[in-house]
Amino acid sequence: MNIQDIRSHFPILHQEVNGKPLVYLDSAATSQKPVSVIETLEKYYKEYNSNVHRGVHTLGTKATDAYEGAREKVRRFINAKSTEEIIFTRGATTALNMVAHSYGLDNLREGDEIVITFMEHHANIIPWQQVAKKTGATLKYIPLQVDGTISLEDVRATVTSNTKIVSVMKVSNVLGVMNPIKEIAKIAHENGAIMVVDGAQAAPHMKIDVQDLDCDFLAFSGHKMCGPTGIGVLYGKKQHLEKMEPVETGGEMIDFVDLYESTWKELPWKFEAGTPIIAGAVGLGAAIDFLEQIGLENIEAHEHKLAAYAMDKLSQIEGMTIYGPKDPGLRAGVVTFNIEDVHPHDVATVLDAEGIAVRAGHHCAQPLMKWLKASATARASFYLYNTEEEIDKLVEGLIKTKEYFSDVF
Repeated sequence: MNIQDIRSHFPILHQEVNGKPLVYLDSAATSQKPVSVIETLEKYYKEYNSNVHRGVHTLGTKATDAYEGAREKVRRFINAKSTEEIIFTRGATTALNMVAHSYGLDNLREGDEIVITFMEHHANIIPWQQVAKKTGATLKYIPLQVDGTISLEDVRATVTSNTKIVSVMKVSNVLGVMNPIKEIAKIAHENGAIMVVDGAQAAPHMKIDVQDLDCDFLAFSGHKMCGPTGIGVLYGKKQHLEKMEPVETGGEMIDFVDLYESTWKELPWKFEAGTPIIAGAVGLGAAIDFLEQIGLENIEAHEHKLAAYAMDKLSQIEGMTIYGPKDPGLRAGVVTFNIEDVHPHDVATVLDAEGIAVRAGHHCAQPLMKWLKASATARASFYLYNTEEEIDKLVEGLIKTKEYFSDVF
């Protein structure tokens, strides 16, 4: 499937914004949705909208089959051993909070260590801050190299026999850095710690094999990988999930309820209290079908090519600072930058007038912004539907932005 064929599946891309053809370069925030996902959601609501696991009527059976079928698609997508290891959540943030507040609270004590990095998204910082305060554990940070990458020597120096949890993002949503999770997991396990992975920026863009990575937990969101909003996944090794207590309780996750005691369902349902995110899960299953049809390897290669092209073109603009590794082979399809003497919000505003959508701000990574000595940055993020021609339009828009503010000041 060539790029124009791929773009034809995304109706939102074929419109004008402010009188200009839309150039959508904000997929790290949320991706656009192909027709197949939109139609799958419509079909669920039109043809078999029903609750799952409860009714024995036809619609309930169809909904249950579709919901559990989506769980199997996720299992296959990340190569988990069993669907018992796949928990549907509201998103990666919810999944990471579940690990922190279920596994973390039960397994951490004063003197224990939680190890993360300066590049983490707030969703992989704040839950660990909260758990550290409640348990007396110490929160430690793996330092970054000058280009924002992680060295395994620093990992070994930071992770100790007191470390119980290491939690690191696979791909940075700011720097585009691809972290060596498999090697970090090995170091964590050698020291008796578990490995938690924030896969929100990785699962949409590259093949993830949880057994090969040997991570203990993996979190990711559907809306960044062509799926609906409000659906995400927590993968956890069965031996951990079986020992963990549910974070939410109520209907659906129970086995038996007495007046003073209750017991829980088996995995994975003990972690899915209440009416689950049925349409979201079914839509995520359709998104996985779409991504696998194109091939994650093809998507990753396409994004590497776009990132290299963008870095080459943007670096030719005078006064441009590009954050992260200079080698495009070390980064995913994210290019974060600033133009000298122009606030990134102004950059994004002028680009929007040209029909170009980029992100501006701290990107939910304020500790990293502090490390970069930047209050905010602009970010262009690419996905399977973006083209080099769109990057050319971005460059034209940035040159126009620079000229405009040069004239103003």
